[in-house]
Amino acid sequence: MIRKLYSLIVLSLLLTSFSANAQGELKFEKETHDFGTIAEGVQATYEFKVKNVGNQPVVIANVQPSCGCTTPDWTKDPILPGKTGVIKAMYNSTGRPGPFHKSITVTSNAATPSQVIYIKGEVGPKDVKTSYTQEQKANSPRLAVGTTSYNFGKLEKGQKAVAKFKIKNTGRQDLVVQGIKSSCNCVSYKVSEPALKAGQQAFLELTYVPSMLKEQNEVVHIISNDIIMPDLKLTLKANVVENLATKNMLREGSQPVPFR
Repeated sequence: MIRKLYSLIVLSLLLTSFSANAQGELKFEKETHDFGTIAEGVQATYEFKVKNVGNQPVVIANVQPSCGCTTPDWTKDPILPGKTGVIKAMYNSTGRPGPFHKSITVTSNAATPSQVIYIKGEVGPKDVKTSYTQEQKANSPRLAVGTTSYNFGKLEKGQKAVAKFKIKNTGRQDLVVQGIKSSCNCVSYKVSEPALKAGQQAFLELTYVPSMLKEQNEVVHIISNDIIMPDLKLTLKANVVENLATKNMLREGSQPVPFR
């Protein structure tokens, strides 16, 4: 009886130990990203890569920045052991000149439930210009694009549309798209590769949500670490019309009703 009780105690301790050790753990590729100097008005973006080095799936429950100037997005699906997720941080530099250093708190069910990552940099004038040597220019990343415009044709006001551009790094160092600028603030972006090696190609997606009617030509500035052409201009064209659901309504009294 005593031997059986002893065996049960040992088994219980082993199970408790196994349960304590069976847990996910997040490890960031790097915990701080320095944007360097960016021009005011740029939406600077960086994707932090994070790997689950534990033995159980990890779910990121929340990502909380230290200020409203940083907009985060993250992998919503469980990150399986050995797999990688991303946390995307976007810093809006409009009206925020000077240095910045912001924290982003990541909450999950990992062994370390709360972890902090950082973005920093300095917001310079809108027309930041720097002198470079010929050697620096020769070794610079270079952003090349197949076409500089995209015509959506007819779009409804408020309709979300995506333009896809093929880009290539024709330079010698890694190319990073750091952000975009547009006068309408109605364009967001996504790059299929966070950093392009020399000679590598990728896709740049611009998501456009028009808010003005008639013919629109939205100029989007692509900001990168290409020191020769750090501000590449792309144009989005569209004939923006009223929302068809609104257009096909008749007002009877004060309440709109559809055609019958």
